[in-house]
Amino acid sequence: MSTKQEEQRQYEDMIHLPHHVSSRHPQMSMTDRAAQFSPFAALTGYGDAVREKARLTEQKPDLSEEERAELDYKLQMACGPAGEGERPEVRITYFVPDRKKAGGSYREASGRIRRIDACRQELIMEDGTEIEISCVIEIRI
Repeated sequence: MSTKQEEQRQYEDMIHLPHHVSSRHPQMSMTDRAAQFSPFAALTGYGDAVREKARLTEQKPDLSEEERAELDYKLQMACGPAGEGERPEVRITYFVPDRKKAGGSYREASGRIRRIDACRQELIMEDGTEIEISCVIEIRI
């Protein structure tokens, strides 16, 4: 008799028995059973770091003195003296620095400027949007 046949004969009494189902413990779901064999995440946070590195940001442009002077003039036109009626609608393109890495993104705000906060160097729009004056790239009236 071969070794394989001897092994089969050794377990012959158990091979045809019905599968045991516990009366005390609930049966594990297939998802939970599969999770036992999923790969171990040895580098926790590595995937997040890779995604963050791959995220693109844009660089803040350096405006010339002429461009800054033009922005200041448009800002004065958009705010105007308080007694001259309703302020005009504006569309402001501004740069928002990224909190996690170098660079940032461009955003636009439309509406009327409510006021300029000189202490914080910010424009406050009627809808409550706050824009840092040094980050303004373009003003269209």
